Amino acid sequence: MGQPARLARRSSTGVVLSASMCGRFVSASSPGEIANYFDASVGGETLTEPNYNVAPSVRVPVVVHSEHERSLDLMRWGLIPFWAKSASIGNKMINARVETVTEKSAFRNAIKKHRCIVPADAFYEWTAVVDPVAKKPRKQPWCIQRTDGAPFAFAGMHESWKDPDGDGGRVRSCTILTGAANQAMQPIHDRMPIMIPPSMWDAWLNVEDHDATALLAAIEPPPSELFAIHAVSTAVNNSRSTGALLMDEVEPMTEASLASEAHAMAMADSDQRSLL
Repeated sequence: MGQPARLARRSSTGVVLSASMCGRFVSASSPGEIANYFDASVGGETLTEPNYNVAPSVRVPVVVHSEHERSLDLMRWGLIPFWAKSASIGNKMINARVETVTEKSAFRNAIKKHRCIVPADAFYEWTAVVDPVAKKPRKQPWCIQRTDGAPFAFAGMHESWKDPDGDGGRVRSCTILTGAANQAMQPIHDRMPIMIPPSMWDAWLNVEDHDATALLAAIEPPPSELFAIHAVSTAVNNSRSTGALLMDEVEPMTEASLASEAHAMAMADSDQRSLL
């Protein structure tokens, strides 16, 4: 989930699909609403303001297994491996690829022993639209929600990290697993967050079950009918932007619309010069 790192393939509409995963989502439900939906207790520090543009390093609500029940906690988004020398590595660990998660040193302990669910009211992905005038494509953000209004249950992992140069305190952090996109997401991106169906919440959170490979194999992609996708304002491109208006639907950019926009601006500029 961030900005596309490189361009992959171009469609007939001038939209270039990103080859990397992006990194923003919406966490606007209250702790009580999340706890009720996931049948979890509210334990520890869970008070957060609604965030319509969650970016890496921000603390987010997560569901974990604690003392024979599900509980809600806050963790920093961007997993910091227990062996890390600096917390900054977490900014590169906001996602984990399901294909390699059991092999990577940063994740193989967490995927076996520290699994969690990251609730999300929506998430954002980007396509890059070819601009016939500018040298670089323009980034078009899209908002993905559930058609039934319920939150997504992203498959996550967490770790506890102690700063070797700090005061002995610990930082709890998490990451989101990603895998191949389903049919609804494919026009926008070739990957998407792994989503845990309610029937597998207990199995995913079971800290006694270390067979992560079998668990991952049992998770099926959600049906395309579950997804509602629409274009949103480029304001969400700025991680400092916030507010519910970021989720409002807009007309998506296309290569044709950008060409028309450039033509209109050129005509207006020409008219302005003629008045001088």
